[in-house]
Amino acid sequence: MIEETRILLRHAEDPKMATLAGYESYGGYEVMKKALKEIEPEWIVNELEDSGLRGRGGAGFSMGKKVSFLPHTNDAKYLCCNADESEPGAFKDRELMQRNPHQLIEGIIISSFAAGIVHAFIFIRGEYDDQADILDRAVEEAYEAGYLGQNILGSGFNLDLVVHRGAGAYICGEETALLDALEGKRGNPRLKPPFPAVQGLYGGPTLINNVETLSNVSHIVANGADWFKSFGTEQSPGTKVVSISGCVKRPGNYEVELGVSLRDLIFGLAGGPLDGHEITAFYPGGSSSPVLTPAEFDLPYSFEAMAEAGSMLGSGSIIVADDSVSIPRMALRTAHFYRHESCGKCTPCREGTNWTEKMLERVCTGEATPMDLDIISSVQDNIMGHCLCVLGDAMAMPVSSMVNKFRDEFEETIASEAAKAWSMPVEELAGVGAGSAGDPVGRTSPGVPPGSPADPASSPGRDVPSGDEPGPGGASPETLRRERLAGRSIPDGSGG
Repeated sequence: MIEETRILLRHAEDPKMATLAGYESYGGYEVMKKALKEIEPEWIVNELEDSGLRGRGGAGFSMGKKVSFLPHTNDAKYLCCNADESEPGAFKDRELMQRNPHQLIEGIIISSFAAGIVHAFIFIRGEYDDQADILDRAVEEAYEAGYLGQNILGSGFNLDLVVHRGAGAYICGEETALLDALEGKRGNPRLKPPFPAVQGLYGGPTLINNVETLSNVSHIVANGADWFKSFGTEQSPGTKVVSISGCVKRPGNYEVELGVSLRDLIFGLAGGPLDGHEITAFYPGGSSSPVLTPAEFDLPYSFEAMAEAGSMLGSGSIIVADDSVSIPRMALRTAHFYRHESCGKCTPCREGTNWTEKMLERVCTGEATPMDLDIISSVQDNIMGHCLCVLGDAMAMPVSSMVNKFRDEFEETIASEAAKAWSMPVEELAGVGAGSAGDPVGRTSPGVPPGSPADPASSPGRDVPSGDEPGPGGASPETLRRERLAGRSIPDGSGG
């Protein structure tokens, strides 16, 4: 059976690792001390570039190259750690910050020293309240120990680090939208070029990297580029913390060498599907990645292999769907999320996500035709590559892959939902017309008990109560919306 290769998650089970004393008991900050006193910044930059460390946040761009792109001037430069982990299925950064915040801080200090940066920020998503509190305490401990602030350890190097809490917008995970949010503006993506390395935060050169990426820095500086490249593949060196969720027996975070097979990850570490079920599809890199099928189980989990398979490794978040999951409704939930999170700044994303959600609602209510599936695919092709940022692509790629790979199931859903509508008693059909257009699941969704809040027939003539008015049985409008998206009743009306 495959075993984890723990570097970033080593000693993660020890609760003392969240404290300065606990981190230092395992050799923490020793690399930073050596770097500030004995190592030249240029050596660190070269070692990071030689290591082949690729960004762990989604794009997979070389961190060393990013650092080398920063101009060698005396102008104010900034480092921004992107901790706005909002991709559905991703929860690796949350664990890294919660269990070992000082590992991240040490990586930020070394990276800032190498790039000549004196102002650093950790932009953390607003929902990560507990993790933000842990980071605040860790930063305070680092200041008290003299690892942050002015003239750190007598080296003449200065660095101020601020933990900034976001407001819960997915779009702020996009690097330029993150910069706007840090500046106190609405989080909207910027037109590139200029790129952040040239003109970023407050108009100054800015290095932006993910939590997991920065957490690797101290290990590379301590052990060397060749050591790091001894893990993984030639084009995807190192280890990766993979978040596995969905229809598996043991969901969680697993740190493995890049290049292990998807089968080892899903079946070996995560335990495979639940008893009595078979896997039908999975997102290999979070909800923004095109879905793959069991035919790809034996592919190596690496940046290059996922790209060759027509998908991407992305944030390293595998979401597994088994035969109990409706693929059309999974596509609808994906489109709904990105439509809701679109900032609306560019037309292809604003209109494309909204239109795609409505068309998929028609599919799931039996109002669409097979020709509509061709139109949906065509629209996704027109969205991809035409947006200011990748949010539009993040919806278009998985939706397009689901329609193309599971077209038979989409057509079956259209036919079966249409047949159910026609087979309804006349008294039930009387209330369908007014509300079916806004009902993504259909008025006779399988598994929805009659009279439950999720049963559209219990609220004839409309779908979701307006405002804060409770729905049938006292359920909130938000609960009704989630039940319709899920295609099933949610116990206790909790919405979770």
